Parts: sequence; structure tokens; C-alpha cells
Amino acid sequence: MMTLRTLVLPALLMTMTTHLLVAQQAHVNLDWNPQKNERNLTPYGASVISPEVHNDQRVTFRLKAPEAQSVALTGGPMLLALNTKEPIPFQKGADGVWTLTVGPVKPDIYVYRFVINGVTVPDPNNTLTGFADQPGYSNLVVHGSGPAYYDARNVPHGAITRHIYHSDVLNGEREIYVYTPPGYDPKKKYPVLYLVGGSGELASGWSIDGRANFITDNLLAEGKAVPMIIAMPNNQVVHRSDPNHTDLTFNLFEQELRKHIVTFVDKHYSTRTDRRSRALAGLSMGGRHTQFVGINKCLDLFSSFGILSAGDLEPEKTSAAFLNDPDANKKVDYLFIGQGTGEVTTIGKRTVVLHEALQKHSIKHQYYVGGDGAHDWGTWRHLLYYQFLPNLWRNKM
Repeated sequence: MMTLRTLVLPALLMTMTTHLLVAQQAHVNLDWNPQKNERNLTPYGASVISPEVHNDQRVTFRLKAPEAQSVALTGGPMLLALNTKEPIPFQKGADGVWTLTVGPVKPDIYVYRFVINGVTVPDPNNTLTGFADQPGYSNLVVHGSGPAYYDARNVPHGAITRHIYHSDVLNGEREIYVYTPPGYDPKKKYPVLYLVGGSGELASGWSIDGRANFITDNLLAEGKAVPMIIAMPNNQVVHRSDPNHTDLTFNLFEQELRKHIVTFVDKHYSTRTDRRSRALAGLSMGGRHTQFVGINKCLDLFSSFGILSAGDLEPEKTSAAFLNDPDANKKVDYLFIGQGTGEVTTIGKRTVVLHEALQKHSIKHQYYVGGDGAHDWGTWRHLLYYQFLPNLWRNKM
């Protein structure tokens, strides 16, 4: 005969486990479904639940603002996922709570904002708020049936260390984040990927929004990538709104790379210091840094490159020396050019032109368009996981 304890204890444990799994934005674990809510728990410090992601991938946004005259949902990645270009209005309830349900939306992480009385702001009830060199934004995590390729899975994990160093080039203290793979051994030598962000991004962007560490952990666990160190420096070297930004940024970033960034990483980590064991890649502005600084000026430092959602409309002028170098294919081991499906006909035209110039000059490269995003983190996470990292150093290490 079963005792009362035998019957009650498993039920109690099951209840406790269920509560942990469905907590809304609780930040207890690194949840892959943080905005699923089956217990109707309001996030700590919030007035309403927003956003709420349902199992059918519909999403409900809420805002308690009795005095507001209008509320709408905006944000490029969010509107693209909903196949619209215009902000979507909320409906106001008698209790002063504005509500909007949209979708279904494909599982991914989306940036969005609210427009309240004409002012664009982050969702004040969402604890997943973005941090970058731009006004605040909110992240929507639409979950699937399990952890995605960019989520923290039950696999060996690497470590990310934040370093502060002094720059004589920029006359100040700067930061760099360095990822070391699971089981990092100082007695071994590792190749290094220098991964940089775009305009409005900070050095932390590739780990926080880009999930580069989790993506690499998962690829290594799947046997799809080479163990590597990933250095994520700050490639903001002049105010992005400076009228002379274009004239200044490339020269300053080259100096910072040569005098501080590469030197710092080689000094503090067990790295392979030959050019064939170094790669430079970046998104948007970071992709232009990769082209204009890495390919045009630093082939003595790097031999592999990733240009994500970037390029130039006049590569025959801006990269003339490289395009016309008869030994270009001998100097470059891997050149990846990629962008999202939603940006090809807009800002992505410059990527297409660069690809066509490389084709014209018979320079070997991989050109890829994929994912459901445009000029956003949905695209850059996709490119990193599905194309760039799996192909990097595959035949060289």
C-alpha cells in the first residue's frame, strides 16, 4: 500500500518544477522561454505582464497608461516579422490598460518599442531591455518547442571575461570581451576571431544580443566548429554622429587593432600568432571595418574575414588594390560575405555590389543570403551559427 508521503512528495516536486519552468521573466535560470506565462505572474516591479508569449507563438503586449492618448507597437525586426511597415495600434480597455495581440510570430528574438503619444520608448514592463550605444529597446523572445541554437543548452560552456585596458590611440580606458572555449587549456594554442559590432553597438553586443558565446558552445558540442578564442573589442573609435566619422574611423580602428587589441589578446591568452590563425569579422559598420581595415590594410595580421550586412557601392575604388592583387587568393584563406533576406533590396545593395566585384576579379569567397531577418540581430545570429563559424578554419587547423 502506498503511503500518503509516497503520493504527495512526487506531486509536490512536480508542482515546484512546473513553477520554475513557467516563471515569467523571473531570471532564475537562463530560460529559453522567459516570456511564456502560465501562472499569471507579473514581472518584478512591473504593473502588467508584457510581453506574454503564448504556445501558438502569438504575442500579447500590454501597457497600463490611463492618461495616454495613443499607443502603438514599432521596431524594424518586429514589424518585419509581422509583414508590415507601419506601427500597429493598441486598444485601450476600461481599466486603462492598452492591449495588442499579434502573430503567430516565428521563434526568434526580436527588438521592439512602444510609441506612446508619439514618443518612442522601451516596453516599461519588459525586463529584457537592450543596452547599447543607442536609445533603449526591448527584446521579445518567441520560443519554439525547446532551446534554440542561440540559447544556453545543457552542454559544456566557455567563459567570457571583460578586460579594461588603456588606449594611447584614443587616450582613454576601453573594454574588450574575450570568449574562451570549454576546457580552455593555456598549454594549447588557439586561433582567434576578432568579432566587432556595428554603429550603435558596444563591445558587449556580440555576447548579449548576438549570443556569440552560446552559439559557439552549441556548435562545439555539435562538432561543427573549431575551438577558438573570440575577442570582442569596442570598434567605436569616434562619435558615430561626428561629421568626419567616415574620414576618421578606419585609420583610428587600424591603429587600435595594431597597437592595443591584437597585442592585448596575444599577451593575455594562449594564441596562435600567425596571420593564418587570425580572423576579423563584423556586422554593418564592423563589416566595413573588416573590409576597409582588415582586407585593405591588415593582410599581414589576418587571413580570414567575415563581412556581415556590409560592403560598399564603389569597391572598385575603395578596395582597388585588393581586387587587383594577382595574389589575393593566396593571401585570403576564407572570405565570407553574408546578409539577411529582408535587407537585400535596401541597405544590402552594397553587399551585393561587393559580392559582384569579387566575382568579377575571380576572388574566392562565400556569398550567402539567409534567415528571416533584415539589418538586425536575427540575421547576424543566423549568419554566425549557420555559415561563418562552421566554415572558419575548417581546413587550416
